[in-house]
Amino acid sequence: MDARILFFAIFGLALMLAVMLERKLSRSLIPLPVLYVGVGYLLFSMPLGLPNLNPVGDTLNAITLEYVTEFIVIASLAAAGIAIDRPVNWKNWRQIWPLLLIAMPLTIALTAWLGWWALGLAPASAILLGAAMAPTDPVLARSVQVGPPGDNERHDLRFSLTAEAGLNDGLAFPFTYLAIAAIGATTIGGWTLEWFALDFVWRILAGTAVGYGIGRLGAWYVFEREADGPADKQDDGPEVYSTSEGLIVLGTLLLAYGVAELVEGYGFIAVFVGAVTARQRENASRYHKMSHHFIDQIEKIVLVAVLLGFGGMLAGGILDALTVPAALVGLALIFLIRPASGVLSESLSPLPWAGKFAVAFLGIRGMGSIYYMAYGQNHGDFTDVDILWATISFTILVSIVVHGIASGRGIEWVEARGGHIHLGENEAMHSLSPDGEKTLEIESASDQAR
Repeated sequence: MDARILFFAIFGLALMLAVMLERKLSRSLIPLPVLYVGVGYLLFSMPLGLPNLNPVGDTLNAITLEYVTEFIVIASLAAAGIAIDRPVNWKNWRQIWPLLLIAMPLTIALTAWLGWWALGLAPASAILLGAAMAPTDPVLARSVQVGPPGDNERHDLRFSLTAEAGLNDGLAFPFTYLAIAAIGATTIGGWTLEWFALDFVWRILAGTAVGYGIGRLGAWYVFEREADGPADKQDDGPEVYSTSEGLIVLGTLLLAYGVAELVEGYGFIAVFVGAVTARQRENASRYHKMSHHFIDQIEKIVLVAVLLGFGGMLAGGILDALTVPAALVGLALIFLIRPASGVLSESLSPLPWAGKFAVAFLGIRGMGSIYYMAYGQNHGDFTDVDILWATISFTILVSIVVHGIASGRGIEWVEARGGHIHLGENEAMHSLSPDGEKTLEIESASDQAR
């Protein structure tokens, strides 16, 4: 039996069943990611001649992992950005900044400290562990994110989780570069100033600027240039967009990623900012929903492959180096570090406490962590790579199981108590009306909860 052909057949079957199983298993004890990771593990454990997917000591596997997870994170960031209906201003987005400025740095610092103290990692390897494990994952967090464009439902809890996952995947990169720069360093010197100026300040600003500019350019291309053509308008009917519009938005966001990286900016930030920027134009257009659907399908295809591949990594011995202290570090991240830092940052949020605890706990780890670990391995000579991979993989596995089971019921529990909306009795929020204009909504929290 040709193992390659068998894998294609199983992958095709997995794609066919993905939508139906995702719906049926959404509230069960076996969420879709858990099922597909298990199938991947069984498939790669059988004597079928499938390749060993363990990236420890295997440059080809590590490079492949970096490229595949890089693409799926791009697709997930694009889908998340396009799904956000909320206009960008300080008032509407103020609940996000504490998660990025408090929870994320605390998570990096505490995880890195545990890696150094409990696992005996070198400082550079400990920083890489913290950087890789800090970002919440936009890929596996699909079940707790905002709905598709035009959903018109106020849900501050889901918005917090979506926006955080969209931004912190790019904001973890400065600390990955810090880990690479710290290899072999014995003191804090001029290299730290260079890291702060280039890898922290410039790359973030460049990624944001490129994303905003190309997002505006993509919106102009679709809504002004293309809308003038006869294929996009009917004489007496509504606007008409073909499925090729999905190619335009994907091309725009890939362009944003590439240009940002070419000018030494962060491509992940550019993709998310570009998607959010493009979403602000012509809010009532069904083009946004079509674009989101197109990218969502691509994301699902790659996600199925990556979940099967992650099961293959587990079967290939990625956890062989796992020790009790390493497992405890992973459990501490999920059950102590992220919840505590999340609650601390959310103390500044106007969400009710039920919503604050939900945001703090539902910090899902996933494909972004694999990407950063693979990137670090491919661009720096880190020690204890086997322990790093084992700790990260174990943490992702626990997160897939725990958060996969808890997210659906947890969101419903919070919604039942009105904890998903932060508006007070007389507080107003800007929103987008169906015609794309900004309006003011004033509702009581009890009315919105109903």
